[in-house]
Amino acid sequence: MSETQGRQRRTRLASRRRTGETTPIRKILVANRGEIAVRIIRACRELGGIQAVAVYSDADREALHVRYAEEAYNIGAPSPRESYLNIGKLIDVARRSGADAVHPGYGFLSERADFAQAVIDAGLVWIGPSPDAISRMGDKLAARELMERAGVPIVPGTQPGLNNGALRHEASRIGFPLMVKAAAGGGGKGMRIVREEAQLDAALASAHREAEAAFGDGTVYLEKLLEGARHIEFQILADMHGNTISLGERECSIQRRHQKLFEEAPSPFMDPDLRQRMGAAAVAAAQAVSYVNAGTIEFLVDAAKNFYFLEMNTRLQVEHPVTELVTGADLVKEQIRIARGRRMGLVDGVSISGWAVECRINAEDPYNNFLPSIGRVTVHVSPTGPGVRLDSGIYAGYEVTPYYDSMLAKLIAWGETRGEALLRMRRALAEYKIMGLKTNLPFHQKLLDSTNFLAGRYNTQFVEQHMELRGDEMGGGRAEAAAIVATLVEHQQRQSALQFAQQPNRRASNWKWGGRR
Repeated sequence: MSETQGRQRRTRLASRRRTGETTPIRKILVANRGEIAVRIIRACRELGGIQAVAVYSDADREALHVRYAEEAYNIGAPSPRESYLNIGKLIDVARRSGADAVHPGYGFLSERADFAQAVIDAGLVWIGPSPDAISRMGDKLAARELMERAGVPIVPGTQPGLNNGALRHEASRIGFPLMVKAAAGGGGKGMRIVREEAQLDAALASAHREAEAAFGDGTVYLEKLLEGARHIEFQILADMHGNTISLGERECSIQRRHQKLFEEAPSPFMDPDLRQRMGAAAVAAAQAVSYVNAGTIEFLVDAAKNFYFLEMNTRLQVEHPVTELVTGADLVKEQIRIARGRRMGLVDGVSISGWAVECRINAEDPYNNFLPSIGRVTVHVSPTGPGVRLDSGIYAGYEVTPYYDSMLAKLIAWGETRGEALLRMRRALAEYKIMGLKTNLPFHQKLLDSTNFLAGRYNTQFVEQHMELRGDEMGGGRAEAAAIVATLVEHQQRQSALQFAQQPNRRASNWKWGGRR
């Protein structure tokens, strides 16, 4: 697609939006990798008539999302900056492939306003919120001010633009303990807990450095540390016709170093009044920036059930499947529907049915301080059965590299009650076998053995306080059982993977490769 064609397409899109006409989408570039790319490709298939275009780095040549898509294009070296974070390469692939739209998934460029704008400038449909909404809510300092004006409670903290001297003065006013937080980005980067004044200077210096390295912006601010709080978020959807709704909450308090490990919906902590008030605040937060598409408002909730705005994620969340299972909604399909200019399918509201829980399965060693693990997956036995869902980006023979996030898959279970959902998850975890590298499956199994967790008595400090795993816990029977399983299936899986890799034509009859192999 030429620059002239891009301008013509932009004009047509703008005209359709002014007149309320829907925008046709026949081919979507999936600007991501791993399990979320597979998830989006599946949604395209189910919608019928929408083709998916995958992109892949040199390290992802044999990745599952590449095999699933109708077309796949190489975008360069393994480093994210040279591939999945390279806006120019992604726009070029969209043009060459004839894509109508771009779905960013989560992570990478999903919350980059400049990428959203580049997609729009190329005459393509951006499946997400406006660049303005991304920009306003992506700056945590600006978002705090905006939420305060909208009447949404915020955690006590500092104003934007303060230097270290002013931050030291404000720290005394706010009181310890407090958090130093990066103004841009997320995922626990640029965050430090400060319990006393003597620790502040070192925390500011290290947070500045980490934020600059991770996000290209070293700006930080201070926020009161709410110890013992719970991390509860609300999923929202908004369309171009003025409809904004809440799809209920997700409990995300099981975290390690601010990284979520386990989520559930609904939250065992909530009551109907708190749910109604927090849902209304989430909708108000989205409306404050004229938000369109899927997004999440994250809150901290203290033991007295006072809640405070934490941040807004202007994208699909990793944990979206638990909301899908309890509401019956398909959030990816709704995103595409909204981007087309249609009214959301849930405009009449949603009802919550049952309970859903999710375990993030990461390539990490929980017996060695969660050290990242790399290597070839020699065995991959997926759990199945009633109420079990697996969103995965791996298979037997897949090579896990050090270049990307350690998450391999998401294991989700649904039940009529929380108890049934947790029992199904316990059964599914016992069935799930990944060999060839370390994973955090043992962590999740121990979590589901915790009486405090099972009773719903947990908060964001639960993992650090209650979930230490020792190497001797992996001895004896469990190690022997693992060896038996490996003996039975590893040779067969290796041979199957080798035969598949050696086939001269590994793609389906309708597969079309773009770019270079």
